Amino acid sequence: MTISMYQALIPVSIRALNNLINILEKGAAYAETKKIDPSVLINSRLSPDMFPLSKQVQIASDIVNRGAARLAGIEPPKFEDNETTFPQLIDRIQKTISHLNTFKPEQIDGSEEREITLQMRDNTLSFQGMPFLLYFVLPNLYFHVTTAYDILRHCGVELGKGDFLGQP
Repeated sequence: MTISMYQALIPVSIRALNNLINILEKGAAYAETKKIDPSVLINSRLSPDMFPLSKQVQIASDIVNRGAARLAGIEPPKFEDNETTFPQLIDRIQKTISHLNTFKPEQIDGSEEREITLQMRDNTLSFQGMPFLLYFVLPNLYFHVTTAYDILRHCGVELGKGDFLGQP
């Protein structure tokens, strides 16, 4: 039995993003209950040299939008990265999920050996499709979702492992 590129990317990413919505909703509720300005949580970081919560969400969204598009050989959607509220961040994730839901298996399956080149700030990264998915897209998605979770947990939001993993 094999798992396809589509199966490894699209349902997995949608689940992680839905879990992130739940995490952000709990963050918003916590801010309201504790009478904390939501921007305090949205701008929180684990360390001064790390991105804030808002950027963690934006990157999680971008990584799967761009990853799926590159594997399918199409142009990815572009978002402004201007979200400053929990509802805006949640809306961005919902748009990402909607975009991911437009992909059909035949667009992504068979991309295991597709050449993917990414221009980074200081260098260029080149991958074949499967290593791009397994060693770049999915690890980055999980890193940024985990970091968003950790920021809110560190700020006192009552989150547990089940919030990160979601329901099967």
